[in-house]
Amino acid sequence: MAESAPATAPLATNGAERRGRAWLKGGRTLIALVTLLAFNALFTRDFLTLQTLTINLSQVAQVVVVAMGMALVIATAGIDLSVGAVAAFAGTLAAVLLTQDSGALAQPGVALLAALTLPLLAAALFGGMNGLLITRYGVQPIVATLVLFIAGRGLAEMLTNSNLRTFAPERLEWLRSNLLGLPTQAWVMAAVVAVTAWVVRRTLFARRLLAVGGNPRAAHLAGVPVARVKLIAYGACAALAGLAGLMNVAMISAADPAKIGLNIELDAIAAVAVGGTLLSGGRVDIFGTLLGALTIQLLDYTLLAHGVADEYALIAKATIILLAVILQRRGK
Repeated sequence: MAESAPATAPLATNGAERRGRAWLKGGRTLIALVTLLAFNALFTRDFLTLQTLTINLSQVAQVVVVAMGMALVIATAGIDLSVGAVAAFAGTLAAVLLTQDSGALAQPGVALLAALTLPLLAAALFGGMNGLLITRYGVQPIVATLVLFIAGRGLAEMLTNSNLRTFAPERLEWLRSNLLGLPTQAWVMAAVVAVTAWVVRRTLFARRLLAVGGNPRAAHLAGVPVARVKLIAYGACAALAGLAGLMNVAMISAADPAKIGLNIELDAIAAVAVGGTLLSGGRVDIFGTLLGALTIQLLDYTLLAHGVADEYALIAKATIILLAVILQRRGK
């Protein structure tokens, strides 16, 4: 019995070290966010106002929703480049359904129900298609999702013949209004984060998800349904992208398939990377992903508020992603 102590002590030490590194990475993101908040409070005009808070929450909400799904996919050691195209298709489909003037969809209640359900279902099916290409046909995730990245926006443009599709503002007014002083979309974002965090912390699926990302072969030998786990992850990611598409069209009461979700996949991946989730899979940090998205959004706002051109903002964002990946590799 005495001889077992040396064997277990290193395991406990390694676990403590891993938790310490996770806290350190999350702390870096939090420090960056607090630093940006302090800078803006001191040097950005009208930053400490409810209007500024509302603007930033409205802009970051869609990125956070997509980033939650992206975190699940990246935890499997995958990637999903198609989320922007899926958001475009779902948002455009919702606008098309809301503008039908014949048949059952001419009734406002039926049209609204269809616009809130069918686009999400279509998005989930797209995600399932990505997962199927990866699990059954062995296509690399970056290639499988690149196919939909290219074709998905084209399908969205086919729905409207590449034209802007507008609908009556009151149809989705509740989704762009305020609730208890904050944008409704911020509450939607909070709900998605809470549910995702619960899934990651409390469910068997989360343990299987991390096992698949850490070592898919070992997970398979241990009886984990690897293909099913990946299908669920990609389906959930796409469904959340579809939700972001609905949120996008609700803000302007119109759908522009060429612009909905444009580059949102980059923002989502950046949020996950900055938040401390390993891009090589096997770990997921939901709270860190939220902090990462908020930090990137606040950086964009800071640069814009101080007259920095958009191209420099893109360079700054790319630099942040690079630094996050370097810090991840050094922290292994």
